[in-house]
Amino acid sequence: MTSEPARPAGPLDGVRIVDLTSVVMGPLATRMLGDMGADVIRVETPEGDIMRHYEPARNAMMSAFSLNLNRNKRSVVLDLKSESGAAALRDLVATADVFMTTMRRSALSRLGIDEASIRAIKPDIITCVANGWGSNGPNADKAAYDDVIQAASGVVDLFTYSGGPPQLMPSIIADKVSGLHIVPAITAALYRRAMTGEGDSIEVPMAEVMASFNLVEHLGGSTFEPPVGQFSYPRITTPNRRPRQTADGWVVLLPYTDANWRDFFGFVGRPELATDPRFAEQRSRIANSDELYGMLDAMVADVPTTALLDFCDSRSIPASAVLDLEHIADDPHFKAVDLLHDDEHPTEGAYRYTRDPIRFASRGDDHETVRLHAPGLGEHTDEVMAELGWTDDQIATLHP
Repeated sequence: MTSEPARPAGPLDGVRIVDLTSVVMGPLATRMLGDMGADVIRVETPEGDIMRHYEPARNAMMSAFSLNLNRNKRSVVLDLKSESGAAALRDLVATADVFMTTMRRSALSRLGIDEASIRAIKPDIITCVANGWGSNGPNADKAAYDDVIQAASGVVDLFTYSGGPPQLMPSIIADKVSGLHIVPAITAALYRRAMTGEGDSIEVPMAEVMASFNLVEHLGGSTFEPPVGQFSYPRITTPNRRPRQTADGWVVLLPYTDANWRDFFGFVGRPELATDPRFAEQRSRIANSDELYGMLDAMVADVPTTALLDFCDSRSIPASAVLDLEHIADDPHFKAVDLLHDDEHPTEGAYRYTRDPIRFASRGDDHETVRLHAPGLGEHTDEVMAELGWTDDQIATLHP
């Protein structure tokens, strides 16, 4: 591959992460850490992560998933069941600040890379194990993927609160939310090590992450013992919380403050509702949210979308047209901030990716964070092992 463009490294410059993860949760987290400047060395099997094999793809092992999840990483192929592969991983760990894996604990033990073994190599290392369930529960070693965790954590059940059947979210939400929990956990551990010199062991269990995520609002009255009021949050669970059809499109609007609702009621020709005891203040609106939200369809049905949104913007009423996700790159805001960035991959040609949405002032005006395009499988094996001092003959043992 051709040399990569020089770009500001980011706040994690100098941090090395050995990435023994697969699918989406772990690779998303390590991609974010790589975007922040970490040297992420992704260790893959000779067969490659399963996501490399998905369609669409221009070339084998370089799927859309791979291009999106593997940027700012170097790919090393190791057969961890072989003597040379295991030795290579040990040498990598000895140079690392973080060892991150999504493998189940039983597999880690079989391969000799459990917590104790890793810490014996590098006592101050930060280890992070992220998989389905916490290690102190009966499901500790149970297999898990996003769909299963959606069911186990209550995500699927949430749809029943608004009158529908149980459903899976059309998003890999459990993987992604869990990945987003991994990043601050690792960065916090890095900060602690910088302050104390001590490593740490992190566990990120998907089921607990998602259950906690769901209970932020839904624990409701069950926060108290005995319960005070109902479980869940009625403003969220009413079936009348939905997009509204206007005269020429669809919008979501959420007048929130007393002033928002007063202005909105005036705009739609129902000013008397501003003094209706059911809707006059926030607590009563929440208690009567099912009724209030049920009225909104008729209120906006004959209003053109642009007129409605212009009014809402003029009064700071939160509102948006329903965006067609497939054409998000054409939206004026996302286009202006270059969220979907066009680039040229050294082997895959022209492609588009979602840039890191986080901006650091320390990077100056250059907020494009791709230092390394997504690598081919094992592309950096020889390079990384040579950096560790392996000879050509030793490196050759990694290539059956």
